[in-house]
Amino acid sequence: MDSRVALQPAYVLHTQPFQNTSLLVDFFTMDYGRVRAVAKGARSAKSKYRSALQLFQPLLVSLSGRGELKTLTGLECSLGAIVLEGQRLFSGMYINELLTRLLLNHVEHKQLYLAYQDTLVALQGSVDMQLLLRQFELCLLGELGYGINLESDCRSHIAIDADGSYLFTPDVGFEKLIEPEQANAARVYSGSHIVALRDFDLSDTDVAKTAKRLLRTALAAHLGGKPLHSRSLFSK
Repeated sequence: MDSRVALQPAYVLHTQPFQNTSLLVDFFTMDYGRVRAVAKGARSAKSKYRSALQLFQPLLVSLSGRGELKTLTGLECSLGAIVLEGQRLFSGMYINELLTRLLLNHVEHKQLYLAYQDTLVALQGSVDMQLLLRQFELCLLGELGYGINLESDCRSHIAIDADGSYLFTPDVGFEKLIEPEQANAARVYSGSHIVALRDFDLSDTDVAKTAKRLLRTALAAHLGGKPLHSRSLFSK
């Protein structure tokens, strides 16, 4: 990453207090991926940054510094803030936490950035929330190199059979089962549900539950044992 970056499109993923009056900010930027920076004095009542460093606010940020930790040197609000409420707000916080936990610093993910932005915009509307989350999770895993093959058996490479049952192994894929009743039920998935997810058709409640279970399993392999705090919000 360049030592100086000017007016880079970005969103705030997470903030935390730093020293006396500053903030440590995780930005998701278009060209540099996740970038951590110090916003000096941002917690001060007179700070020019205080009101702008909010979640879901499209920003243009200027940064400097040669090390991993940058310094915020400029900030502009490029567009109006994306307004999310209720469960859709929690969904936005959930994808922010995923990005904060899974993205490495200073690795470009331009397509993921655009997908993130599109997801936030769509969450403001009436599009099914579960569908938006599953689409984003699949995109995230693909961008990180852990994409799920919803097209074919990982062993035989034969197309997924809607009438079959499959064992799922994270980072490996689906393997058709000859005797599904003998497998761990938590790892078994209906072929018809896999096909429905591939087609982004979650209109059936059982399919939506299967998709959620699948993506949670796939993501858990990379999140380690630490739970996502944002998931607890959905049960409140």
